[in-house]
Amino acid sequence: MTETFGPLSPAVILIVAGLLLPLLKGGLRNGLFLAAPVAALALVWALPLGPGIAIDWLGMQLVPLAPDRMARIFGTAFGIAAVTGALYGISQSSGLEKATALIYAGAAQGIAFAGDLVTLFVFWEILAIGSTLVIWSNGNARAGLRYALIHVLGGVLLLAGISAEIAGAGGVAMHPMRADSIGRWLMLSGILLNAGAFPLSAWVADAYPKASWSGAVFLSAFTTKAAVLVLIRLFPGEPALLWIGLAMAVYGLIYALLENDIRKLLSYSIVGQVGFMVVAVGVGTPLALAAAALHALAHILYKSLLMMAAGSILRATGETRLSALGGLARSMPFTAVAMLIGGLSLAALPLTAGFVSKSAILAALAEDQARFYWFALSAVSAGSFLYIGLKLPWFALFGAPRATVALEPATSMKAAMGLLCVLILGPGCFPGWLMELAPEIAGVPILTIDHILFQILMLIAASCIFVGAWPLLQPKAGFTLDVDWLWRELPRLVVPRWRSNLDKLRLSLSAVGEGLSQGWSAFREETLRRLTLAGNWPTGQIAFWATALLAIYVLIAAL
Repeated sequence: MTETFGPLSPAVILIVAGLLLPLLKGGLRNGLFLAAPVAALALVWALPLGPGIAIDWLGMQLVPLAPDRMARIFGTAFGIAAVTGALYGISQSSGLEKATALIYAGAAQGIAFAGDLVTLFVFWEILAIGSTLVIWSNGNARAGLRYALIHVLGGVLLLAGISAEIAGAGGVAMHPMRADSIGRWLMLSGILLNAGAFPLSAWVADAYPKASWSGAVFLSAFTTKAAVLVLIRLFPGEPALLWIGLAMAVYGLIYALLENDIRKLLSYSIVGQVGFMVVAVGVGTPLALAAAALHALAHILYKSLLMMAAGSILRATGETRLSALGGLARSMPFTAVAMLIGGLSLAALPLTAGFVSKSAILAALAEDQARFYWFALSAVSAGSFLYIGLKLPWFALFGAPRATVALEPATSMKAAMGLLCVLILGPGCFPGWLMELAPEIAGVPILTIDHILFQILMLIAASCIFVGAWPLLQPKAGFTLDVDWLWRELPRLVVPRWRSNLDKLRLSLSAVGEGLSQGWSAFREETLRRLTLAGNWPTGQIAFWATALLAIYVLIAAL
C-alpha cells in the first residue's frame, strides 16, 4: 500500500474531483462529491511518514509531498472537515459550490503536505481562489470581492517575503525562522492576515456569514487553520505571536459577546480560538506546538458542528438573528443537541475534545512559565462560555418561539452532525486517541479530579457573570462597528465631502485665475499702447517700479 499510494498527494484527489464535478450530474456528482474526501482522508493515513521526494525544477529542490506527523494531524483535520462537510451539503443544489469546495479542501491538504516555499505559495493561492468562489457561489459578489482583495494582499505579502527569503538564503526549503528581516516580516504578515490576526480580523465575520448554509461549514475549517500550520512550520517561538494571539483571543471574545447574528458570532469566535493557537505557536516548545495542532483539530470539529447547526437553523427558518429566534429546542431537537455539544466543547467542558486541547495549551504555558498568558487565556476560555454555552443556546434554543420552522434538516445533514458529535466526545472521554497523534501531550494531566473541578468552577463563575450581566448580553438588532469601517464606510463619508470641497476650491481658483488674467491683459495692453505712442509714465508708477527693482537688487546682493 505504501508503494502504491506514496507518490500521490491527497490534494490531487480533491482538486481533480473538483474539476471533474461540473461534468457530472445527479447521483454521479453527489457520489464523487462524497467519495473524493473519503479517499483523500484514507490517503492521509496511507502515506508513510518521511522527508518526502525532492524534485529539481528550475534549479530549485521542490518537495510537493512531505508527510510528517504535523502534516498527518492537519491532514486528518482537513480530511474530516471535507468528509463531514460533503455529507452535510450533499443536498446543496449549487454545483459550483460543490466543485469549488473540493478544490478549496484540496488546497488545504496541499498546504498541509507542502515541503517547500514554492509549493506552499501555489496551494496558498489555490486556497484563496477556492474560498472566494465558495462565497460567490451563493450570489454575494461584493462580499466575495472584499474577501478576494484581502487575500490578494496576503498573497502579495507572502510572495514578497518568499522571494526575499529565496534571494537571501538561496533555497526554498521550509524551516523554522525568526522575523529578523524585512522579507521575513512580510512573510509573517501575509500568513497572519490569513489567520485573521488583529487588526485585520474583520474579513472573517464579513465573509463567512455571506456563504450558503453549507458553504460556511467549509470556510470555517480551512483558511485560518492552514495559516496556523504554516506558522508552526516557519515561525515557532516567534515572540511577536504571543501578543498577536492574545489580541485575537480578546477581540474574538468581545465581538462574539456583542453579536446578534449566529453565524457572525461564530465567525468572531473563530478569530478568538485561532488566537489560542497563535499564542501556543509563539511559545514554540514541542508541547506548545503539539497543543496548537491538536487545538486546530478540535476547533475544526466543534466549529464545523456549530456552523452546521447554524446552517440548519438558517435553512429551516430563513433567520439567524438571536433576537428573532427562540424555542428551537422543541421544534429542532437534534440540531439543538448538536449546537450544545459543539458549544460546550468550544468552552472546554470536560469530556470534550476542546477540553483536551485547551488543557494542553495551558499546560504548555505553565511549563514555559508564561503566567500572564496563562491567566489571560484561562479568563478568555471561561468567558467564551458566556456567548457559546449560555447566550447562544438561551436565546436561540429556549424561550418563546419567534420563528417558524419550515424545513427540517435532511438525513444527510443529521448524519454529518451526529458523526461530529461522536468525534468530539470520543477524544474527550479517551484522550489517549489524541496522544497517539501528538505524543508530546502524554504527560499533561487532563482527566484528573483537580483539573476537572477547576474547569467546572470556571464555567460556574462564567454562569454567575451571565446572570449579573443579563441586560448587557440581551441580543439587539443593529450593526456592530468593527475595524473594517475604516475601508468600507469611511470612504463613503469622506469622498463626497472631499469632492464637494474640491469643486468649491476649483471654482475659487478659477475665479481668481480669471481675475488675474484679465488684470494682466489690461496691464499688457496699456503698456504696449504707451510704448508705441511714446507716452509719458506717471511719476508715481515710475517711483513704484524703481523701488521694487531696487529692493530685488538689494535682496540678490544680500544673498
